[in-house]
Amino acid sequence: MNTSQTTVDPAEVAKFQAMAADWWDPTGKFKPLHMLNPTRLDYITSQIAAEFDRDLTTFRPFEGLRLLDIGCGGGLISEPMARLGATVVGADAAERNIPVAQIHAEQSGLDIDYRCITAEEMAADGEQFDVVLNMEVVEHVSDPLAYLTACQELLKPGGLMICSTINRNPKSFAVAIVGAEWVMRWLPKGTHEWNKFITPDELKALFVQAGLTPVDAKGFVFNPITWTWSTSASDLSVNYVTASIKPA
Repeated sequence: MNTSQTTVDPAEVAKFQAMAADWWDPTGKFKPLHMLNPTRLDYITSQIAAEFDRDLTTFRPFEGLRLLDIGCGGGLISEPMARLGATVVGADAAERNIPVAQIHAEQSGLDIDYRCITAEEMAADGEQFDVVLNMEVVEHVSDPLAYLTACQELLKPGGLMICSTINRNPKSFAVAIVGAEWVMRWLPKGTHEWNKFITPDELKALFVQAGLTPVDAKGFVFNPITWTWSTSASDLSVNYVTASIKPA
């Protein structure tokens, strides 16, 4: 498969270009991500620690690991990974996101390599990483298999990819689109397209086709009473996250 051809969907990029300035506003258009981020980070850090035998109670436990945050946006995940000691590359196809991320990293005293580049371009350049973080991106690309194949090529043998997305079923339409976009107005209408959502079984099959070995899957579950997110081993009905390994 020729992964030098881009899977970027220009219409999807345009949506996030328009929201670039709001990335670090916890009450703005990315409020759902700010609310979800602690739970996402707990999952990410525990998976990395388990795979690479790192002690999260130590200072900069991810020292020596090279990590790619693909679809990094304003850097909501890149920055914590850099604080934990990883050498971080943050990549995004939406050009306006990059200066937002760069400025915030500089203000935070963090050295992060932010680039406006695609996964396919990086794979063609021969870039290699210990970890690829692929959070809420796969439902926005034009060809999920080609995109995930590029992500697999970016991993070193034995490398880890964390991928989160949204399930496709009536509940996810009600929660992620009607609830989040139409009722709560957490996101602009049209941010997500329900027919681009991917079921866990479909995503698992795509991983295998792309040359990855799935090792874990959990749901991200929102509690409207406590207004908090948590992970669930059984409820993957809306938001969910996966871990997969590139065979050594």
